[in-house]
Amino acid sequence: MARKWPIAILIFLGAFLFVGLLPDKNHNSSETNTAHKTDYRAAYHFTTPDKWKNDPQKPIFFEGKYHYYYLYNRDYPNGNGTEWRHAVSEDLVHWTDEGTAIPKYTNQNGDIWSGSVVIDKHNTAGFGENALVAVTTQPTAKTQAQEQYLWYSTDKGKTFTSYSDQPVMKNPGTKDFRDPKVIWDEQDDKWVMAMAEGEKIGFYESPDLKNWQYTGGFITQEIGLVECPDLYMMRADDGTTKWILGASANGKPQGKPNTYAYWTGNFDGKEFTADQAEPQWLDYGFDWYGGVTFEDGNSKDPLTKRYALAWMNNWDYPDETPTIKNGFNGTDSIVREIRLQQQDSGTYSLMSEPVEALNQLTSSTDSIEDKQVNGSETLPIKGDTYQLDMDIAWSDIKNAGVRLRESADQKRHIDVGISTEDGYAYVNRSFTDQPDKTGTYAESKAPFDGNKGRVHLKILVDKTSIEVFADDGKTVLTNEVFPKAEDQGITLFSEGGTADFQHIEMKHLGSIHP
Repeated sequence: MARKWPIAILIFLGAFLFVGLLPDKNHNSSETNTAHKTDYRAAYHFTTPDKWKNDPQKPIFFEGKYHYYYLYNRDYPNGNGTEWRHAVSEDLVHWTDEGTAIPKYTNQNGDIWSGSVVIDKHNTAGFGENALVAVTTQPTAKTQAQEQYLWYSTDKGKTFTSYSDQPVMKNPGTKDFRDPKVIWDEQDDKWVMAMAEGEKIGFYESPDLKNWQYTGGFITQEIGLVECPDLYMMRADDGTTKWILGASANGKPQGKPNTYAYWTGNFDGKEFTADQAEPQWLDYGFDWYGGVTFEDGNSKDPLTKRYALAWMNNWDYPDETPTIKNGFNGTDSIVREIRLQQQDSGTYSLMSEPVEALNQLTSSTDSIEDKQVNGSETLPIKGDTYQLDMDIAWSDIKNAGVRLRESADQKRHIDVGISTEDGYAYVNRSFTDQPDKTGTYAESKAPFDGNKGRVHLKILVDKTSIEVFADDGKTVLTNEVFPKAEDQGITLFSEGGTADFQHIEMKHLGSIHP
């Protein structure tokens, strides 16, 4: 999204300087906080080394590494806008910080907002074969209109140079005109762009990344302002090829998620036609926004699998995080693998699972024998950073699940479960510290048919987050939580009957930080 980060409480700045928690901005993220252990630095999620991060930019695979750029504010909490910071990874789990790649206020148009970076393999823009070219939104000087600017890198993505103080795409007269997402259209040998334009996603084409022409638009319905659009092709498990159009959107006023909406359909090089007007959602939690998907750089068939990640926060409470006490505010979801699968209804849906490389962090595994529970039963295992897998089966119950990060007195916990009588899967974070103080975001819900009689849950728990993958990842709920460090209990529960908890396995996950 191109919006700027909100103003935070200034009183924290003095505390940062006093305790000396601000790392050098050019240090490696893998070295973060080795001298100052904290309660709130995630063990295995990507976090900004210091200060602030929000929108991910679509990573690219270049010369054996994934290059990831994200919006970063080195002046947080004092304002002054965002720039692009850079990190690289070979496995999408361990990241090395490369510092700022596109500094703010280096041209007359101020700070750098969201966009996308591409590898110009055919030198269409004239900066050289395999130059990295970024198309980004900036607020044009004087008018502050949202317009698109070109930046290029000839040093393998470490630094970018501004092509011009003039936009390559002028604002057509709309308030919202931002977050360009660019792909190469192999069939027609041209660049294609998806643009966020209020409640519309516009499509544009270009031969050289500098000259763009409008080709059509897709009007969304009842999901609010759209940001960070996404356009790509995937091949489903039955061999069918589909185009997918995605965008971050706010469907909360209509009882829908405030995450990543997507449509399957067809893109003819000019316009997108959806299979259905109503979107599907890649996540039903409160904290999976600004999501991007990207290609598997090592795959011989990039249409069968992609990766996805998002900013774990919400614009309704972006500064309400205790991580600020440790000198940073900005955590990403884990990278997930996504595949396209045909459903029993005949529709096609994206299925998500944690990236396989996370398994290398497993330090030990606990397996628990099957449990029949009517009421509650506390397990003899504990933890604060782990992956928990289980199957739950039932015939006649009202509600079943697991309480995580539970306190010794069982008053504090996060509940993950299935409400069979109401037909939804849920994460309830109201019984522990979490960023929303109003109670509006206490329980995230996703539609779930309780008549199925069983569910598989894969739950990733880190120091400040819960990510739930239900039924092989057709349903995912991502939420920030901030439990006390000592709260590490796990309790199974069932209400209104007996539930069978089967194949319970807990992988204790280590840290990506030394």
